[in-house]
Amino acid sequence: MEIRKLILATIAGLAVMLFLSAVWHGLLMYDFYAAHSPALLSLSFMVASLTVAPPTNDQTLRREAAMAGKKALMVHGGWGGHEPKETVDVFAPLLTEAGFDVTLSDTMDSYLDKDFMQSLSLVVPCWTMGQIEGEQEKGLRQAVESGVGLGGWHGGMCDAFRNSTNYQFMTGGQFVGHPDGIKDYTVNITRADDPIVVGLSDFQMHSEQYYMHTDPGNEVLATTTFDANSAPWVNGTVMPVVWKRMWGAGKVFFSSLGHVATDFEVVEAKEIQRRGLLWAAR
Repeated sequence: MEIRKLILATIAGLAVMLFLSAVWHGLLMYDFYAAHSPALLSLSFMVASLTVAPPTNDQTLRREAAMAGKKALMVHGGWGGHEPKETVDVFAPLLTEAGFDVTLSDTMDSYLDKDFMQSLSLVVPCWTMGQIEGEQEKGLRQAVESGVGLGGWHGGMCDAFRNSTNYQFMTGGQFVGHPDGIKDYTVNITRADDPIVVGLSDFQMHSEQYYMHTDPGNEVLATTTFDANSAPWVNGTVMPVVWKRMWGAGKVFFSSLGHVATDFEVVEAKEIQRRGLLWAAR
């Protein structure tokens, strides 16, 4: 009986000590918070601002590219009038800024290296009025079909290989003319909700207005309407300017803007191309 009383007394004593200890630490925490509450409150708001606000779509694309260590191949050549190297030099730094490891090449033999092609996230062809060999074309098409993105502009992508219908099938279009040559025309945004053109309004260009044969399966994001003195029979024709599509598992993006590098001094033309390349990359 005496032992039982002793045990109960010991337990009661420990309980009291634990209670007093909890009260003491609670008072200390209260005093600490009271003394530092402005700083703690400010810190809480800072944390909330970093974690609650979601990044924009473009910020997400940039972050994903940087985190994944993506690779891009830009192949330039062909007719010099389209300034292939100069236009590539407009976008290579932007891809690097977005986190890509960018390789510049002046030979289509780059398409023959299957392992290298499969390591890529994006191919940017900029080669006007050239001749692509069968194995080179096969290497490019198979890479895109497997999931490598394809993105480009103007004749560097869609007046590249006039005798290669397989290539044209993949890109979704082929240049056939530009009535009146260099002229003023309007580009109309047609899918204002699409991330590639969201926030952009219709804009003016002073350049070649491309007349193209296009795939009706393209998802068109911007158009232009023809009013040509040299070919009045096409007046009123609404022509796709910017589109995206799929080729197998690969995303394909094209803009007919960008006859020369200075065309990308038009803010909207440059921004659409930049966003389109980021969208196309896997």
